[in-house]
This record gives sequence, C-alpha cells and structure tokens, in this order.
Amino acid sequence: MSIERPTPPQMTRRLVVLAATIFAIVIGQTQVLLQWGQSPAEFAADSDASLKVAGYAFAIWAVIYLWLVVYAVRQALPRTGESGLIQRLGWPSVAALLGIGWWVVAAAFDWEVATIVLIFGSLTVLLVPLLASAGTIRALPRSDRDRWMTVWPLTMLAGWLTIAAPLNLITVATGNGWLPDVLSPTGWAILAIAMVTAMALGVTQRLRTLAYGLPIAWGLLGAFVAEQARNPMLAYVALAGAGTVLVGAVLLTLRPGVRSSPA
Repeated sequence: MSIERPTPPQMTRRLVVLAATIFAIVIGQTQVLLQWGQSPAEFAADSDASLKVAGYAFAIWAVIYLWLVVYAVRQALPRTGESGLIQRLGWPSVAALLGIGWWVVAAAFDWEVATIVLIFGSLTVLLVPLLASAGTIRALPRSDRDRWMTVWPLTMLAGWLTIAAPLNLITVATGNGWLPDVLSPTGWAILAIAMVTAMALGVTQRLRTLAYGLPIAWGLLGAFVAEQARNPMLAYVALAGAGTVLVGAVLLTLRPGVRSSPA
C-alpha cells in the first residue's frame, strides 16, 4: 500500500481520533474514581437473571484502552504515514469511541434504552468498515505496523462490543420483562451465546485477525464462571462457546494462505 505524509485535513482527523480516545478513557475512569452512578459492571449485574458475566471480565477494558492509546498516539505523530486503513477507519473509530464514552454516562444514570442504542451503534460503525477492508487487512504482513497499531486495537474493541451488546440487550430486556415467552430466559441466553459464537467465527474468517475473537472468548469464559453455581447448563454452553471461539479464531488466523490481495 502507498504510504503518504498526512495533509492538514488528515492531520485534523487524526487529532480528533486522539481527542475521542482521551474522552472515552477519561469518562470511564472518572466514573470509577468519583463513583457517580453505576459502574459498567454494576449496570451489567442489574437484572442479570438471564445471563450473568463475572465482574472481573470487565477488566479487559484496561487492555483495550491501552491499545487504543497506541492507536491514537501513533496517528498524532506527523511522521506516521497516511495509509489506506488509517484513512478508512479514522472517522468510524471516532464515532465508536464517542459512543462507548457516552455509554458509560448512560449506564451510570441507568438510561437503559440509550445504552442499547449506543453500544449497538458503536459496534456497527466500527465493524462495517473493518469488514469492508477485510481484503486489505488480510494482505497486511505479520510485522506491519497498521496490523498491530490500527487493526488490533479496533478489532479488539469490536470483539468486546460484539459480546457486550447482546449482554446489554438481554439484561435490559430481562429487567423490563421484554423477553418474549416463546423461549425461557435460559433459552434466550443460549441463543445469544450461539449467535455471538457464530458471529465471532464469521468475522474472524473474513478478517483473519485473532484480536477480534479473544475478547469474545474472554467474555464467554466470564459467563461460564458466573453461571456455574446458578445455572450449570448455561455455564457449560458458555464454556463451549468460549472454547469454540478461541480454537476457531486461532485456526482461522494461523492457517496457511491467510494473505490475499488488497480489497
């Protein structure tokens, strides 16, 4: 791919990416330090009668935030070339970062419908351009900086949102009695796990990037830990999902012939 020095408008976009990253991180840490409203873990634990995830699972945000800082700071450096991926994913990442920042606010004040809109919106605006750039992503050399400093941070975020969004929805639906009676609460939880597992494998098959599946496997493992005592059957379904995602992601990512022509 051609690498060019950023123009002033491109540099402006990069600085907006940095500002959005700072916003997303600062708003989350401010909620933790000042303890205003509910934390994300407390929000998820409210009305979690259908599907529960262990609180420790949310510690993955520290890893995601760290990688997002790498992504944003690298872009803020004028010597970083303007690659096609940086350009295509810049504004979508801004939208996703603002979305997860405002989600913390919505969760803190228990604005339930707003949390659903924000988390699914953040996932969509990030995942669509990633999939549209799948050919370019697959063609990146293993050591390419765009792979580790652009694709990995954003696919990790997209992966966590892939499991967090259905959990958010099923939690709110359970608390408000919105789950249709066609399935039991456990049935809806199993369906959600199956859909997340299938999506994890489908997206990984397209992107061939391990970073997408890892947060999903981590979240499903958190569901296994949380549900062992309360709902053993659901716990082992979650464990099976976690194992399937992890093994499948590794095989899909590392199998021969991963690279292809840029899309």
